[in-house]
Amino acid sequence: MTKYLPEGQLINSVENKNAIKSLFSLQEAMAQGKILEARAKLCDSEHNLIVDLPCIKGIIPREEGAIGIDDGSTRDIAIISKVNKPVCFKVINITTNENNEQIAILSRKAVQLECLDEYIHKLKAGDVVPARITHLEQFGCFVDIACGIPSLIPIDAISISRISHPSDRFYAGQDIFVIIKSIENDRICLSHKELLGTWEENARNFNCGETVSGIVRSVEDYGIFIELSPNLAGLAEPRENVYVGQYASVYIKALIPEKMKIKLIIVDVFDAKYPNKELEYYITNGNVSHWKYSTESSDKNIETYF
Repeated sequence: MTKYLPEGQLINSVENKNAIKSLFSLQEAMAQGKILEARAKLCDSEHNLIVDLPCIKGIIPREEGAIGIDDGSTRDIAIISKVNKPVCFKVINITTNENNEQIAILSRKAVQLECLDEYIHKLKAGDVVPARITHLEQFGCFVDIACGIPSLIPIDAISISRISHPSDRFYAGQDIFVIIKSIENDRICLSHKELLGTWEENARNFNCGETVSGIVRSVEDYGIFIELSPNLAGLAEPRENVYVGQYASVYIKALIPEKMKIKLIIVDVFDAKYPNKELEYYITNGNVSHWKYSTESSDKNIETYF
């Protein structure tokens, strides 16, 4: 397993807790160049992050807050937004301030630079890696694939079943898996839908004659698309007073692999606020060079080459 993890995945480990618990252990961690994590509890007026260490005051100076802060290519919001969240860092110095208090000078930037050299730059298209959702926008979601280095999953790459907003699928802080689509000039583009199974893999979970739960994803003149799983949706007959986002109970009338279609009959639709289901991944590691969603008997071809 890589030591370069999304921020927050290290903070509760025994090794990390032992490393930050005393001045002596911090000095050892500094000598060994260890990557540590703790919560950023304050961003001061000069945009230095104050880190919650149990044994000493920790400070990440503004220019050490992230790659690109010093040259302006990264905005200060990247530092401000870390308040009350775990941050990764290396201890680069232990000194005293003007009040003769011992302080630990920390660097998040140093961790990110090492992560780029030792991990990110060695990744290639098709690699499957863990990630953590950081925030959601209409056009997609930003994730941390390691040490706070941001990457984007465009909304159309989240799942085969189309959604109106990434919050229909994800929430901030969620741990997921992603697949590397491209890395160009340290800009990392990701995909996600290829990890959620093909049509056949998803359809195996359902049988004709069953009544199952679903979510209304699209209402068209010719019918209503009901999502049964993130990579599988079926079509029901038109019906009045049905809206996108409603929950539904649907009867499975037919499964048609050669057309990749599922015919549904709506039993009931209703408004509800259920938490998003835990995602089921069919791939969680390794490298994928080619992924084909379509069935072998289908004339329609949905596939991805990496």
